[in-house]
Amino acid sequence: MKLVSKAFFGEGKLEPKTLVEGAYLALRNDIIRGVYTASSKLKVEHLKDVYQASGRTLRAALALLVADSLVYAEGQKGFFVSPMSIKDFKEITQLRVNLEIQALTESIQNGDDKWEADVMAAYHRLALAERKLALEDIEQRNAQFSSWEERNAEFHAALVSACQSKWLLQFIGILYQQSERYRSLGVQYGTNLKRDLHAEHEALKDAALARNAPLCSEILAEHIGITYELFEKLPESVFSGKEALAQT
Repeated sequence: MKLVSKAFFGEGKLEPKTLVEGAYLALRNDIIRGVYTASSKLKVEHLKDVYQASGRTLRAALALLVADSLVYAEGQKGFFVSPMSIKDFKEITQLRVNLEIQALTESIQNGDDKWEADVMAAYHRLALAERKLALEDIEQRNAQFSSWEERNAEFHAALVSACQSKWLLQFIGILYQQSERYRSLGVQYGTNLKRDLHAEHEALKDAALARNAPLCSEILAEHIGITYELFEKLPESVFSGKEALAQT
């Protein structure tokens, strides 16, 4: 069952085919968006009311989320949202840089006309989404984040889509999903306002289409690294969920 980051497999938008997949995707989305804070307990009885699903369906969905490292199980105590920390995000960032550069280099070498067209199309859709992120009203801008995140995933996936290693793309997809969780948290603290995302993506697109693998790799490493650097300045309480609990 290939449910993790399908954008990295060229399979388009995630669409549930079973009740378990539907519950999995709904829970996954809510965990990434921060509906459930880090380390909080996921009570099946409560989730049954929220997602209108049976306990058996939810336990199967939670097992899939354990495989994604978004949830962990603790003996007889049940399921919990995986913790977050700046140390964890640093490791995710470093691995993403290493693996995506490897896949990007191979993709630039192997990419044909269709690959170039896919990169251009994905970039165009992302640019349109980024215009909406430029809205002055904070609530309206944050409401557009989910759409932008989807387009961002499609663009990064298009860049590496000519890579022939399915294992490499699988691991990149998992790491991307983990970083997505942190980026979603960052929206609450305005980290996306402290950079020119459009300029970063345009530089990536231009270097990739110019078949300049060394330059594109350098831009990609900086692009992914900036996100971590912005988060590094946030207090640890932001990641632990204690700050969110203090505000409720």
